[in-house]
Amino acid sequence: MHIYRLVFNRLEENTYIASGAPGRCVIVDPGCEEGAEQERLLGRLNELGLRPEAILLTHGHMDHTYGVAALQREFEIPVYMSPAEQPVIDYFQRVARFGIPVADASFTTTDINDGSVISAGGLTFKVISTPGHSPGCVCFHEEHGGVLFSGDTLFAGAIGRSDLFGGDYDQEIKAIMDKLMWLPGPTVIYPGHGPSSTISDERTGNPFLEPFNEREEIPELNQAQYD
Repeated sequence: MHIYRLVFNRLEENTYIASGAPGRCVIVDPGCEEGAEQERLLGRLNELGLRPEAILLTHGHMDHTYGVAALQREFEIPVYMSPAEQPVIDYFQRVARFGIPVADASFTTTDINDGSVISAGGLTFKVISTPGHSPGCVCFHEEHGGVLFSGDTLFAGAIGRSDLFGGDYDQEIKAIMDKLMWLPGPTVIYPGHGPSSTISDERTGNPFLEPFNEREEIPELNQAQYD
């Protein structure tokens, strides 16, 4: 499995190209704005000799969707997204935030839900529903490669903000604790912003998850159960 990261737009969003077979890939959260950024993504695909077979959206915020419509037109590929994100896309078409351009929302989507399985680009992803940053946030777990594309749910040393439209802090914490912290410790986290991390590192060092990583409160757990 090969993963390539490109950083786009003024919010420094991570767009990922993930390939599991020669010439094949998926794109996770293409945040490339129209013009030079989209040309840079297409140039990178050409340089790598990869053709995308699907677009995976962790959620529908504009900084993660700028390039979706153009890529779908270019390659005629499906866009996988939770249906709970459509109201988010509709909302941000009407209400601009942070002075950033509105994304082209003319793309069509294929619905995914918790437990859905997507096979594309020579890879197999299990969908993990993690609402909180927005109502339909999901993470994509590629178990064979030991990676998790966490979008804006979980970052290195932080979690996603929950004060935007449709956000819910309690839902987010519950989803992270119940669904992500029990993944294998070596699982590499590729977030929507910032550097990568691992599940083990976030279990033990993420200050937003202190009820989990304060081991004195759960003495029955030993190191082996964390790794």
